[in-house]
Amino acid sequence: MTPVARRILCLSAVVLSLVAAGGAQDRPASSAPPDPRVGLKPGFHDAGVAARNMELVASLPKPKGFFDPQQPLGPPTGPERTPTPAESAAADAGRELPPAPNADQQSTSAGGGGRAQNPNSLGYANSDVAFERADLFVGNFNGFNTYDIETPKKPRLLASVVCPGGQGDLSIHGNLLFMSVEQTRGRIDCGTQGVTETVSKERFRGVRIFDISDISKPRQVAAVQTCRGSHTHTLVTDPKDKANIYVYGSGTSSVRSGEELEGCSAKDPGEDPNTALFSIDVIKVPLASPEKAAIVNRPRIFADPASGAIAGLWQGGSHGEGTQSSRITNQCHDITVFPEIGLAAGACSGNGILLDISDPVHPVRLDQVSDKNFAYWHSATFNNDGTKVVFTDEWGGGTRPRCRATDLPNWGADAIFDIVDKKLQFRSYYKMPAAQTEQENCVAHNGSIVPVPGRDIMVQGWYQGGVSVFDFTDSAKPVEIAFFDRGPLDASTLITGGYWSAYWYNGRIYGSEIARGIDVFRLMPSEHLSQAEIDAAGLVRLDELNVQQQQRVTWPANVIVARAYLDQLTRSNSIEKARAATVRAALDHASGDRPSRAALDQLDTLANQLEQDAREASGVDSARLHGLAATLKARSGRGKA
Repeated sequence: MTPVARRILCLSAVVLSLVAAGGAQDRPASSAPPDPRVGLKPGFHDAGVAARNMELVASLPKPKGFFDPQQPLGPPTGPERTPTPAESAAADAGRELPPAPNADQQSTSAGGGGRAQNPNSLGYANSDVAFERADLFVGNFNGFNTYDIETPKKPRLLASVVCPGGQGDLSIHGNLLFMSVEQTRGRIDCGTQGVTETVSKERFRGVRIFDISDISKPRQVAAVQTCRGSHTHTLVTDPKDKANIYVYGSGTSSVRSGEELEGCSAKDPGEDPNTALFSIDVIKVPLASPEKAAIVNRPRIFADPASGAIAGLWQGGSHGEGTQSSRITNQCHDITVFPEIGLAAGACSGNGILLDISDPVHPVRLDQVSDKNFAYWHSATFNNDGTKVVFTDEWGGGTRPRCRATDLPNWGADAIFDIVDKKLQFRSYYKMPAAQTEQENCVAHNGSIVPVPGRDIMVQGWYQGGVSVFDFTDSAKPVEIAFFDRGPLDASTLITGGYWSAYWYNGRIYGSEIARGIDVFRLMPSEHLSQAEIDAAGLVRLDELNVQQQQRVTWPANVIVARAYLDQLTRSNSIEKARAATVRAALDHASGDRPSRAALDQLDTLANQLEQDAREASGVDSARLHGLAATLKARSGRGKA
C-alpha cells in the first residue's frame, strides 16, 4: 500500500470515529477523489504545487540578510518531546520557566505541543504583514522589508531594515510603522550582536516605532519597553481622540527581571497584585510627538467581576478525557479591534473574549468562552458586519504537524461564533481539509476577510498546509472554495515554513511565506465564486490595512456589485428565473458611463419589486435582495447604496 493510500485509509477511519462522536467538521466522503494537496513533492524552490480556484501570479524570495546562507531553508525544527512534569506544572499554573541567557523562543506560551530543541529556529522567519497605498511591509524575526506592489504581478523590493528581536509583527499608521519585539536578543539600537548579559539596559523587548516618511530610510523614533515583550500588537483609533493612536501590546513570553525594567514582576497574583501577568499593555502614541509614546494602562481584562480576582478566567489544564489541555489565561496572543462598532475580540491563551473598546484606554470584557478542543486561542477575525468572529487554535505552537490524517479536524482549527446581544455563541469548526505530512508544520493561523458583498469569506494561512479560502456565510456550515499548497520543504525533516499570513488587499491575496519569501495570488471564478463577485471585492480600495484593526467595508453603487448579488441569488435559487433575467438585462442597459434615463428608471422599478421580494424572504436571501435593491436604487440616482 502506498503512503498516500495509507493516509487516505487513516483519514477514513478518523472520519468514522468523529461521525460517531458528533460535533466535528465533515470530511470529504471516502469515495471522493483524492485531494490534490495530498502527497505533493517536497522541495525548496521546486516543490510540488496544487491549486484550485486561485492562481499564483508572482513570487519573490527573501532578500539577503533575511536568511542564513548556510541554511537557507532554516534549521531543522527538532523532534517533539513531552514536557517534563515541572514544565507542565508551570504551564498549567501560568508560570514561565526562566529561559537560559539570550535564549530566543518563538513563544513560551504556545499550547498543546512539545518544545523544539532548536530555540532559535525562527531567527530569520517571515512573519506578519501590513499595507499602505501601493506598499507591502513584511515583518521578519530579523527586521522587515518593504515592497512596491503597485503592479501586483511584478512586486519589487524597496528597502530592507535589519533589526533583530522577533516577532516582527508590523502595523502602519500614516508615516509611522510599529513593530513587535519579544526575543531577548533584541537591542534598543537594532544591533545584530545581541545581548549576552542576563540583565542589560541595552536589551529591548516591546514595541518599536519607526518614522517611514522616507520609506527607503526608516528611522526609529520610539521604543516602548514592556515586561513580557510584544509578541503581537494592535493599533486602536478613538473617534473622539484624533491627536493620539493607541496600541494594545500582547506579550506572551517570560517576564523580564525587575532589575532590567522597573515594575516587572512574575509572581502569582496572590503574592503580588501588581504582577505583570494577567494583563495587556495599552500604549498611547501622540501623533505629533511619537517619541513620547508610553504605557498608560495595564487593564485586568481577565478579572472575575464578582470577586475582583485578576486571574478570573480559565485556570489551565485539561478539559477532560479526550480533550485538549489549554494554558491558563494570563495573556492575550492577539487582539483584533473593530473601532467603528466599539468591539474587540481577544484570542487569549485559554479563552476567547469579547471586549467593549469605546474607551480604548479602559477596555471592558463583555463575554468569554472556552473550548475543550482548543489548545491555544491564537487570533480573531470579525466578519464585515461585526456579527461573527472566527477564532483560531494554534495547537502545537505553529511549529508542529497538526493536519495529519490522524489529527482531529476540530483540533488546530477555526471556531466560528455568532455575536448575539454582545455574547459569543458557538456555531461550528473549520479546518483546512487536506491531510498533510509529518514534515509539514500545519495549524490554523492568520487570515483576513475577502470583501465580497452579500457573503462572509475568509482567506487564511495554514503554515505548510498552504492557503485556504472558505465561505462562512452560514456560520454552521463553512465551505472551502479555493486553495493553494506546496509540498514540504524537505522530504525527511520537519523544517518550519509555510504561510504565516494570507491577506486580501485591493484585489489580490498576499502571502507571507516563512522560509521562501512572499507570494501574490488572484482568485479565479468557479461554481463557488463568480467573476462578478471577485470584481466586486476588487472595487474595495484601501489606503491602509492592518488586518487586526478592522474597518467596515462599503461597496459603490456599481453594476458589478449588483451582478454579484444577482449571481448569489441565482446560485441559491432564491430569485425567480424570469425576474433574474429581467434584472440582468436591465443591468446590461444601465452599464457604462452614461446610461439612458429610461434604463435608470427601469432599475428603480426593479428595485421596488425586489424590496417586496425581500420582505417575503428571510435570512441571507432577504439580506441579498435588500442589497441588490439598494444598489439598483443608488445606481438609478434615487436611493443610497
